[in-house]
Amino acid sequence: MNDQASTSAPPVAAGQASVVRQYLTDLQTRITTAIAGLDGTPFLEDAWTKPAGERLQGSGITRILEGGPVFERAGCGFSHVSGPKLPPSATHHRPELTGAPFEAMGVSLVFHPRNPYMPTVHMNVRMIAATPVGGGEPVCWFGGGMDLTPYYGFEEDARHFHTVCRDALAPFGADKYPRFKTWCDDYFCLKHRNEQRGVGGVFFDDFSELGFDDSFAMLRAVGDAFLTAYLPIVERRQALAYGEREREFQLYRRGRYVEFNLVWDRGTHFGLQSGGRTESILLSMPPLVSWAYARQPEPGSVESRLYTDFLVRKDWV
Repeated sequence: MNDQASTSAPPVAAGQASVVRQYLTDLQTRITTAIAGLDGTPFLEDAWTKPAGERLQGSGITRILEGGPVFERAGCGFSHVSGPKLPPSATHHRPELTGAPFEAMGVSLVFHPRNPYMPTVHMNVRMIAATPVGGGEPVCWFGGGMDLTPYYGFEEDARHFHTVCRDALAPFGADKYPRFKTWCDDYFCLKHRNEQRGVGGVFFDDFSELGFDDSFAMLRAVGDAFLTAYLPIVERRQALAYGEREREFQLYRRGRYVEFNLVWDRGTHFGLQSGGRTESILLSMPPLVSWAYARQPEPGSVESRLYTDFLVRKDWV
């Protein structure tokens, strides 16, 4: 545990926090090393600290790749912070922890590819712990998942992504994949448009029902499955030829990604509400994006298939 994160009476045992932190920093390195090797462009590393005395304190490492031949923007951040009071986004389902001091650590990534036939991908794994105001046993929970956002849909890609997610969760109970798949569909929905963000994946939050050791093992299974879920899709699609039409549609659909992250995403809200580091919180934003008023795809076009065949809730495996 870093010194900054320990000054707010951390609500989780130091040994547990150290083990989770070590896993998360290793996961960040494994993923960014693989992506840099595939793209041929190194990640810029920005190590940061928020010193004691601020509303939120701690440290982290932001790694960002921009302008690569495969990835137009790929951000992967690790953070380990603590604060005197959980923000509202973290106590929505746990009102008994309102005002509780907390500690949080996690790895979050969003990769925006250059080729419109490659999907954007998001993955996050995190642990949050808090001590109830007035005393009591510390409460620790895990959250995370991964989801896929295509611009031009391929059933093969969606099936592969969901199959890897299912297999990663299988050792923890047959209920986990269908439950977390539905949770993902419910969460990654632009409610103001009644539209799914993509083809989904898995998502879980406020999870501690397996106890610390097994819940953490499940978190590791999800994090470790990310490269297996995404890299084969990149390898299949990165060399496909595209033109101005596909690029323009990609930029338009990226607008939906921005809308979700700013309007609905609890992770974004948690970071901003708790006084987190803005540049790191918003690394999920695409480098270029466009909007158009009431745009509708041409009926029967390949773009229309995105809406009818992929931005719908369905069983992929």
